[in-house]
Amino acid sequence: MIEALSDPNLKDSAESVLRQALSRADGRLAGIAPVLAHALAEAPGDMFAQSVIARLRAMLADLARQLVQAAQGDPLAPVEEGLPDRLAASLADCPDLLRHLHGMAIEWHMTEILVERLGLDPVLSPLVQALVASDEADMAASAMHLLAAQARFGQQSRRMQIALGELPGDVLHGVLRVLRAHLAVLAQEGGGNEALAEAIAADAEVRIRQGYDESATRLGLCARVITGLGGGAMAALELPHAGFALFASALAIATGQSRESCVLATQEGQTARLMLSLRAAGVKDSGVEAALAALQPRDALPEGFARITPERAMMILAQRPAATQGRG
Repeated sequence: MIEALSDPNLKDSAESVLRQALSRADGRLAGIAPVLAHALAEAPGDMFAQSVIARLRAMLADLARQLVQAAQGDPLAPVEEGLPDRLAASLADCPDLLRHLHGMAIEWHMTEILVERLGLDPVLSPLVQALVASDEADMAASAMHLLAAQARFGQQSRRMQIALGELPGDVLHGVLRVLRAHLAVLAQEGGGNEALAEAIAADAEVRIRQGYDESATRLGLCARVITGLGGGAMAALELPHAGFALFASALAIATGQSRESCVLATQEGQTARLMLSLRAAGVKDSGVEAALAALQPRDALPEGFARITPERAMMILAQRPAATQGRG
């Protein structure tokens, strides 16, 4: 909770208060990857942290299993117990992957919270339901594909799994580099043929990339639906109407921040980023208050927030570290 944001006696301007809170929030974001890597090796004390780390471990193990199967040349082949463990440990040293998986874990956590607080269906939000029934064939088709992808996301999240084919393109590229390095190390340690290990890695990469289409991933479909809304894209920033997935993607697209940072903006300690992001996206005070009520009900808009224009909010966000910018 950011008590300063709701203190009516605060002498500083709303912008000054938000800048200070955002600076503290940036510090937390900047250290996420190393903190996660450390937590994966240790046992965090906080119960919520334990839940997130358990989910990350499971997703890393699932990705490692899929990579081993790809290297074996058969996605359905059984994997020898213990074989993917070292690969999972290597994947844990990939900061972009950790940030993405952490974002997915937080997104599912918030999706479940919104089910409790708002009765919001985790798969079929009111906006998606309306788009499925759209008279525009392309939009209806995109919405149907998103509906199916969101259902898969829910199933995989409950099982603490993630499909290789659902990773963003740059994250997948980093994962494949880890696989290549991992196979090379195994060849060196075992006195094997390094050229053969390189060939196996190359073949695995070809197989994985052949079936990969970033635009068909859940996040790609979110972006396609939001872009297709055109001037109606503001509807995706109405959280109770759009659902968390479209909301987070729309916020990232509108502000130029990474989707992960927009997901994390919904967490305690990141409320300043959420407020400024929504304002930068053109959301009015009432819409920002509605998002706060759903996501961080203990926080309130600071006095004078109405005087911060979307342009000013965007400028403040643009001055933040590069770690918060990037993929929508």
